[in-house]
Amino acid sequence: MGALDVDTAVVGRDGQFVGQVTRDWEIWGPNGGFLAALALRAAGAHTDLRRPASFSCHFLGVADFEAVDLSVRTLRRTKRAESIAVSMTQYGEPVLEAMVWVVGDVDGLEHDAWTAPPVDGPHRLMTIAERAPEGPMFAFWNNLECRPCDWIDDWDNRPAGIFHENAWYRFRPTATFDDPFVDAGRSLLVLDTVLWPVVMRGHPHDGGWYAPSIDVQVRFHALEPTSEFLLTDAHSPAGRDGLVGGVGSVWSESGVLLATGGQQMLCRPRALNPNPEQRG
Repeated sequence: MGALDVDTAVVGRDGQFVGQVTRDWEIWGPNGGFLAALALRAAGAHTDLRRPASFSCHFLGVADFEAVDLSVRTLRRTKRAESIAVSMTQYGEPVLEAMVWVVGDVDGLEHDAWTAPPVDGPHRLMTIAERAPEGPMFAFWNNLECRPCDWIDDWDNRPAGIFHENAWYRFRPTATFDDPFVDAGRSLLVLDTVLWPVVMRGHPHDGGWYAPSIDVQVRFHALEPTSEFLLTDAHSPAGRDGLVGGVGSVWSESGVLLATGGQQMLCRPRALNPNPEQRG
């Protein structure tokens, strides 16, 4: 089992950091959300400002389960905000390019115009482990406790055309984190992870395709490090021309909107991936 705060820690200084990709975050290879969270931690180690505001990245290569180099540079800095670029490489080859905005203490307009999905709370729902005691196919899922808001008993014969799903997630072995970059990393990681299962939910017969992420973009609206569970509201609005889109939001247990974001996925022949039909 991995620990998000420990496994995304980076060491270094002066814009040059090293992180470790561990097999505890394996799902077809290193989970893209984990790599993104690692880049976010590097940005946090580079800045003295308080919290991340947004994150976007391109996935450029598949990393091995070894050390990665993170080169971090400031693109623009004011008293209250900083734009940061993060380049992740391994063996000198590109893995990920990220752009991060971070902010300090800033006053401004306030409003809450969205409402959390009307679903049961996490403690009223069963975990996937309780429903499927045979255990997960990938080590990645040992790091998250997942409680789906609706459960499909016969996954192999699920109805087509439903591209929406809600679920509660809690990180293990540690659920909450005081570091704002680790706390935001929770939302980043789950948003990157939950959108492909939504695509598969709506495509019972996928035509021989799977779709790895080519990018992810997340806006961090609030931090609530005391919320052990995170609620995801995930949609795949369209798939066309070899691309599949995903959008989603993350909410705290108290109904605070923590993050919104999305990603593009690129369709690839299923024969290139040994387990493309895995629910997640």
